[in-house]
Amino acid sequence: MRLRRSVILLIFIAFIHTGLAQDIVVKGRVTEHSTGEALPLALLHVKSPKQSAVTDDDGYYTLTFDKPGTYQISVSYVGFKEISEKLEVNQSQTIDFQLYNNMQLSEIVVTATAPDERIKNLSMGVDKLTAVEIKKMPALMGEVDVLKSIQLLPGVQTASEGGSGYSVRGGSTDQNLVLIDNTSIYNPSHLLGFFSIFNNDVLSSVELYKGDFPLKHGGRLSSLLDVHTKDDQPERFGAVGGIGLISSRLILEGPIGDRTSWIVGGRRSYADLFLKLSSDEALRKSWVYFFDLNGKITHRISNRDIVDFNGYYGKDNFSAEPGAFHYGNGAASLTWRHVISETLSSRLSLNYSSYDYGIESLLEGAEVTWRSNISDYMLRFDITHHINDLWNMTYGATSILHGFKPGHVKMLGTTDYEVEGTNSMEHGLYLSNEQKFSDVFSIKYGTRVSIFQNIGQATVYKYDEGEPIDSVTYKSGEIYNTYVALEPRLGFVWRIGESSSVKGNYVHNVQFMQLTNNSASGSPLDIWFPASPNIRPQSVDMFSAGYFRNFADNMYETSVELYYKKQHHVVDFAEHANLMLNKYLEGEVRTGKGQAYGAEFMVRKNSGILTGFVNYTLSRSERTIPGVNKGETYLSPYDKTHSINVVANYELSKKLRLSAIWVYATGNPTTYPSGRFQIDGDYYPIYSGRNQYRRPDYHRLDLSLTFTPHPETQKRWRGEWNFSLYNAYNKKNAWMITYNQNDDTGLPYAEMVYLFGIVPSITYNFKF
Repeated sequence: MRLRRSVILLIFIAFIHTGLAQDIVVKGRVTEHSTGEALPLALLHVKSPKQSAVTDDDGYYTLTFDKPGTYQISVSYVGFKEISEKLEVNQSQTIDFQLYNNMQLSEIVVTATAPDERIKNLSMGVDKLTAVEIKKMPALMGEVDVLKSIQLLPGVQTASEGGSGYSVRGGSTDQNLVLIDNTSIYNPSHLLGFFSIFNNDVLSSVELYKGDFPLKHGGRLSSLLDVHTKDDQPERFGAVGGIGLISSRLILEGPIGDRTSWIVGGRRSYADLFLKLSSDEALRKSWVYFFDLNGKITHRISNRDIVDFNGYYGKDNFSAEPGAFHYGNGAASLTWRHVISETLSSRLSLNYSSYDYGIESLLEGAEVTWRSNISDYMLRFDITHHINDLWNMTYGATSILHGFKPGHVKMLGTTDYEVEGTNSMEHGLYLSNEQKFSDVFSIKYGTRVSIFQNIGQATVYKYDEGEPIDSVTYKSGEIYNTYVALEPRLGFVWRIGESSSVKGNYVHNVQFMQLTNNSASGSPLDIWFPASPNIRPQSVDMFSAGYFRNFADNMYETSVELYYKKQHHVVDFAEHANLMLNKYLEGEVRTGKGQAYGAEFMVRKNSGILTGFVNYTLSRSERTIPGVNKGETYLSPYDKTHSINVVANYELSKKLRLSAIWVYATGNPTTYPSGRFQIDGDYYPIYSGRNQYRRPDYHRLDLSLTFTPHPETQKRWRGEWNFSLYNAYNKKNAWMITYNQNDDTGLPYAEMVYLFGIVPSITYNFKF
């Protein structure tokens, strides 16, 4: 037996050594000729022996050959002219390709996927939207919105009417990790959730991972929204912008020499300017607006080294008698990308993120200020190591310092109250590998080791049935609690012919932070708080399987995905919990288990004068938590049994494009009064069990018409007009339902509050 093991080990080592010794690796980057911008997901195809590769987010590709020779290779990207070249491959080398923009498709310059990408890709539950696709969709008040667009994808549910919060496969809104250039964003919304912080003009790609996201990212259970800004090298100064009813935007970009490029942009709403025209003095003194600032500078040190700095800052400001309110995000990252060798590349980055809000009362003699903040400092190092088809590895490490400041309230002359802040460290080590055994079967596997540490100075309370009974104080810098979690992943793809495949995977995700939020709609006043000795980290086991099939030479994509999620230590709050400025907040927390399962069906048409997609989701999401709903199982606030989304874009002519969106969803679960009792002539409601009822079903139609006066102009200035109708048939969808009592009869009655009827808008977009 020992001899057999030794022989097997020697054969295994010889196999690896042989692969390392004989394989020839050709590696490089695919970019746009005119700007130098990376082309992610460009397709490289070798005719014989048949193989293909797809570039990563930075435009890099890797091809492996088992022997020297002359090979015919083609490089293609939607909207660009395909190139085909013969390569003399005698040794490992670096070869870059530049593609020329196809002038007839000059608007499609952002990103695309290989025609059969969804068939052969190992990832499941991944949806990608280009900036051009998002731009075509009808928008609320003319504001093109990333978050509104992803709410149209299967398995994604909007949290509330008009809001940018979303739930993925039954998870809560705080279980979604949102990144912009690999930097966390804690509240990606403007105007209390009606718009997102993302300016579409600065984006290059948007990807949504539903549970099975890359191992280099962790800390959330449900999804990853990965947003990347442009990474280009423009030949000359240019601008992109738009003027709408509610806001305007302007993006400027240009080169500095041959190796450096820059981009800056801004967006601002101007509802406050119209208030100045009011005859009401109080309104004239009020203001309500938001703004965004984006900036990026990229420097190419050499063909192997790129350094870039990204920055974002955005804020919302509201002011009216008797107070003011503001909240905002800041994000910055410094990244160095380095090609170490033909098979090895790395990325080193330092990231900073901050979210804060403040409230001020302006009443004379009762001035009050309230401040809250969460901030992150992150260092990460990622390596991509492609040896051959059997060893396509990624590995690396991250370390994050979280700072929590839940709330500090000052009242003039009376009170200075602060809920004690805390710090924590979150570390991650990961290793993943993709193995392509043949053109038919591939697998991916890996694991992430996550470590979470609570750090003093802090006072930790002990609770008995939610009531504090004792406390322990830890000094500054002292690590007083540590959680270690293993997060394994496993997936496979089995191709059935050239046009279909079957996929399956398993993921285990862990989350160490959550929101104080007991409503589905969310609020900018929600407070993040960490796992602790009293609150164990949440985790989920998700199993999924899917069948993918393309038709008519990849013109049509179809898929069905099934999933089951088992959640552990899921967080909810006690009935009538006090969540604001409560230093005993952990005593209000209740944890238990949850489950979510469903089926997602998708049909997409990719080419022709009519494009778009139709999807249907059938799902269920439940929780069982001791101390909530008498310990009985209840529906998650994000449970929606049925959801249908239809998106269509029709090219009427080169000048006119018509777009339409129709959505339907089962109403959100809610808790209604089911009875009443009387005391001294006053009636008081008796409420049903948690989420025992539902709001009315939701449906809406949006329309958009885009007019491009001169689509084939060779002039630098290009403009277009967009006319949109949000909620075209004026459906009054319930945003809130309240119960009141008739003073004469004493009988209760319900009132529905809705936000939007028909909302028309007009926007002028330009580029030069």
